Amino acid sequence: QVQLVESGGELVQPGGSLRLSCAVSGITLANYPIAWFRQAPGKEREGVACATNSGGTYYSDNVKERFAISRDNAKSTAYLQMNDLKPDDTAIYFCATVRPPIRLGECSLTRYRYGFWGQGTQVTVPS
Repeated sequence: QVQLVESGGELVQPGGSLRLSCAVSGITLANYPIAWFRQAPGKEREGVACATNSGGTYYSDNVKERFAISRDNAKSTAYLQMNDLKPDDTAIYFCATVRPPIRLGECSLTRYRYGFWGQGTQVTVPS
């Protein structure tokens, strides 16, 4: 049974930093891409960052230069380091991975590719 559990979300002041964690079980994380999505109230879920199973990373334009995705395959955990947080970053943050078959080096910020999701963690940046 594949499980993803996010943690680390909280209220943080504008300009602050936060690191989210995603603990993954039921799969060998090293073989899978991992992605972070977020969903603000009344908005569609959007991809913010993904990490391939071969070392690559990709970011959406609105978080590039501020967010960094990483993964520790030995700990089966992925992370999202968020810096210079803004009120527009307020959302529930989800981690996700794909159902097989998996392509080497694949990474997508399109939600429909992902079949396994965590329950989300709330990040709030007040205006």
